[in-house]
Amino acid sequence: MSPGLKRELTVLWGFVERNFALAKRYIGWEVVFLTFNAVNAITIGLIGVATGDPNLVLFLVIGALMWGFLSLLFDELAFSIVWERWEGTLEYTMMAPIRRSTHMLGTCLWGILYGLLRATVVIFLLLLFFNLSLPGANVLGAFAVMLASSVAFIGLGLLAAVLPMLSPERGAQAADILQAVILLFSGVYYRLEALPEWMQAASSVSPATYTLRAVRAALLEGAGWDRILPDLVTVLLIGAVLVPVGAITFAVTERWAKKTGKLKRSG
Repeated sequence: MSPGLKRELTVLWGFVERNFALAKRYIGWEVVFLTFNAVNAITIGLIGVATGDPNLVLFLVIGALMWGFLSLLFDELAFSIVWERWEGTLEYTMMAPIRRSTHMLGTCLWGILYGLLRATVVIFLLLLFFNLSLPGANVLGAFAVMLASSVAFIGLGLLAAVLPMLSPERGAQAADILQAVILLFSGVYYRLEALPEWMQAASSVSPATYTLRAVRAALLEGAGWDRILPDLVTVLLIGAVLVPVGAITFAVTERWAKKTGKLKRSG
């Protein structure tokens, strides 16, 4: 391994460790977020229980789990600027002699690892409330789709992360609106047929739409690779577009923020 590559990997893992240290430092907030995520999933599942339809329970629980994972990954990137500014480290991080790609990859890796860990905890809690049974489920296929969707949501997170740099006062709210729009259009808690026709058409640009459809097919119907592969490839293609677009947009916005003094704590 070349010294340069070793240095980049060390820096990358350093950002993972830093985020882990921050999670420990604000463990109270992490408990709040985890509790909210778990209670939300359980509440959504209980709506299905009230209808007496076991399939609906599974449909809703899978949607809640997947949205919890994807929204966490989005949040870790989209609000990374907000957290850094609040901690007073934004200017130091942006001025450090490191590659921005390494910085972002470290943040993404932390988001994926933490998201999988939190999803595991939520699944355990759901098993205590519901009699979940998935005979013949294609778990490996569902997991592959989750990882593929991570790429697309990394791109979305990079695009959303520029908003707090553009507007320290309202950027975070704009990122929340973007996340809410994705939730609305992607069929997280209902079938897309429930949406008006124009919204169904618009949902085709959301990576979460294909992720949810493929994961539900794999887990609820035991769909094989031949059936979930089109959605998996679509999600990867969306990610292949969003990641470079997000990275370029972030780089351009970062240069502008440095020139205009938007990196200081007060913005």
